[in-house]
Amino acid sequence: MLGLVATLLTLLQLITPTLSAQDFYKLLGVSRSATLKEIKKAYRSKSLEYHPDKNKEEGAAEKFAEIAYAYEVLTDETKKDIYDKHGEEGLKQHEQRGGGGGGFGHGGFEDIFSHFGFNFGGQGRRQREQTTPNVDIPLRVTLQQLYLGDVIEVEYIRQTLCVNWQECMKANQECQGPGVKVRMQQIAPGFVQQVQQRDERCVAPGKMWKQNCKECPKGQTQSEKIDLTIDLQKGMHPGETVTFEGVADEKPGMNAGDLNFVIVQMGHEYYHRDGDHLYVTMEIPLVDALTGFSHEFTHLDGHKFKIDVKDVTECDHVMRVSGKGMPRRGGRGFGDLYVTFDVDFPDTLTDAQKVEIRKILGGSPKKDEL
Repeated sequence: MLGLVATLLTLLQLITPTLSAQDFYKLLGVSRSATLKEIKKAYRSKSLEYHPDKNKEEGAAEKFAEIAYAYEVLTDETKKDIYDKHGEEGLKQHEQRGGGGGGFGHGGFEDIFSHFGFNFGGQGRRQREQTTPNVDIPLRVTLQQLYLGDVIEVEYIRQTLCVNWQECMKANQECQGPGVKVRMQQIAPGFVQQVQQRDERCVAPGKMWKQNCKECPKGQTQSEKIDLTIDLQKGMHPGETVTFEGVADEKPGMNAGDLNFVIVQMGHEYYHRDGDHLYVTMEIPLVDALTGFSHEFTHLDGHKFKIDVKDVTECDHVMRVSGKGMPRRGGRGFGDLYVTFDVDFPDTLTDAQKVEIRKILGGSPKKDEL
């Protein structure tokens, strides 16, 4: 058992964030006398600027991780005090002694060990945090956009937590989670029943929202407009989703759900899609069906290609044109194009035309038989 614990501690030290020595205050762009509200505001601005879903520049993801770690330290009273007095090295020593989570949230090492069946302090495994509902939004795109790929900029308005929401909570042991309150009710002498009730004031286990809190005069949340960049990849299929994790509405005591943009493919004037293949119906006159023809197509990206038909074409004949369908995901080539020919027969023929056709086709005039 002790050997396994030692191994886990070594593993935790390896995966704990190790950042180059730097000024966390400068990283967030705030002064050392900044208030909690100012730190939170600065973090929100910086995190949006370097979020990997929005910023594709090299090093943006690493910068985002550094900003998140700096925010974790400066919003934790104990960690902030150690950092202010002893710097980042003192903070690392504190975390190595088990005094901080080192990027694993408020549960620290205890949460990690709980996944391996260890129980420290008799608390057992922590309940998983609840998540606000995911949001699905249809994204209407053209067949041409799905063929070429596209980058789409959108604005999304969501509900975010009041900056000082933590200062609007008070202790209440009857709260068992967001919206859930449990109280003990005596039903007879010596008998007590546990009753669960719905109470929106409960925001987390043991935490209740203060009514008319001055720190959040507009309530628990406020509207926020964010800019998102949707990377529409070549060959995406209808029904696929582009997901932004943790971007749905926020709520005290809950993790934000995901925002999903669901691909809705709009119809095209000529082409019809099924999987990675494209289909088109082409009307040809009878003379072309009998003698052969050439036809030039314009593809979804504007490039032109030609098909040559030398033989007789039957009505509803289907011709496969290899590699002229939709791009396959992962750069695995293209699907095929299937062309269905609809032969347009003339409404009427003159007697002379009928005679000539019979001569050409080798037929003889029809005779009436008794």
